[in-house]
Amino acid sequence: MRDPYEVLGVDRKASAGDIKSAYRKLAKKLHPDANKNDPKAATRFAELNAANELLADEDKRKAFDRGEIDAEGKPRFQGFGGGFGGGGPRPGAGGGFGPDANFESFNFGPEGFTRTTRRGRGGGSGGGFGGFEDILKEAFGRGARGGAGANFEPEDFGVGTDVQAEMSVSLPDAANGSTQRLHLPNGKDVDVKIPAGIANGQQIRLKGQGMPGQHGAGDLLITVSIAPHPLFTLEGADVRLELPITLYEATLGAKVRVPTLDKPVEVTIPPWTSSGRTFRLKGKGFPAKSRHGDLLATVRIVLPENSDADLDALMKKWRTEKPYDPREAM
Repeated sequence: MRDPYEVLGVDRKASAGDIKSAYRKLAKKLHPDANKNDPKAATRFAELNAANELLADEDKRKAFDRGEIDAEGKPRFQGFGGGFGGGGPRPGAGGGFGPDANFESFNFGPEGFTRTTRRGRGGGSGGGFGGFEDILKEAFGRGARGGAGANFEPEDFGVGTDVQAEMSVSLPDAANGSTQRLHLPNGKDVDVKIPAGIANGQQIRLKGQGMPGQHGAGDLLITVSIAPHPLFTLEGADVRLELPITLYEATLGAKVRVPTLDKPVEVTIPPWTSSGRTFRLKGKGFPAKSRHGDLLATVRIVLPENSDADLDALMKKWRTEKPYDPREAM
C-alpha cells in the first residue's frame, strides 16, 4: 500500500484534526456509491480507510513514523544487534551472540504490533544464548531445552497458538454482510465472511487458521471495527443522516431520494418544511441483535452556490412586506 500520508494528502506533521478532515473530504469523493461506473472505486476507498485507520490511531502512527511498521501495519524486521545487519561482532563476544547481545521480537495482537527487545544472558565467550532461548519460549510455548545445541522435543510442539488480527469494514458491509480478503502478518491471505449486523469490536474466529503445531493449528481471532461513513452516523441501532434539500423543495414540498444502508428510498417532504426537521424511516437503520434500528434523516436547507438576482429581489420584498422573527422566543 502507498504511504498513508500520501493517500490522505496530508503533511507528516498534520494534526489529528487535519487527518480527520482530509479523510472525510476524500471519503465523500471516493465512496463507491459516488463512483458506480469506476471498477477501481472500491479498491481506492479501501486504501483510504486503511490509511485513515493507521494514522488516526496515535500508537500506530508513531510506530509507522519510527519505521517499526509499514503502511499495512506489518512490522519491519530490524535484525539482531550483533553478527547480523552490519557492524560485525562485538569484540570478545564470540561470533556475534555475546552475553550483551540484543534480540528483538514482534508480537501481533488486539493492540496492533509490539516490539520487545531482550538482552542475552550468561555465556562468557561461549556466546550467551540465554536471551535467544527466551525468544524461542515466546515463539513455541514452553520452548527449547537448555544446553549447547538446544534440542526441541515433540511435546514442545503441541496444538498451535491462536493468532490475533484486526480488520475494518464499512458500515453498509457490517449491516448487510459481505466477504472480504484479509492479509495476515505471515503473508497468507484468507477470505473472511462478515455476518450481517456484526457489532463494532466483535470477534470472528476462523478455526485452524492460526499458528501450526504438531497436533493441529490454532485459530485466527479477527476483531472487526466499523469504519466511519461519509454520510451515515451510527447511534446504537439507529442511523442518522443529514438530508440536504433546496429552498423551493422546503417551501413547496417534494419527493426526494434518500440513501439508506441498503438501497435508496423515496421520501415525501411536506410544504413549509424547516431545517432541522427529522424524518424517521422505520426499519432502515442497523440490524442489531436487540432490534432493527431506524434511519433518522434530518433536513438541511441548502441555497444555490451562486447568488441569484431574482431570489435576492424576492427576499428583499419579503423582508419589507412580510417580516417575521424566528428567534422571537429566544
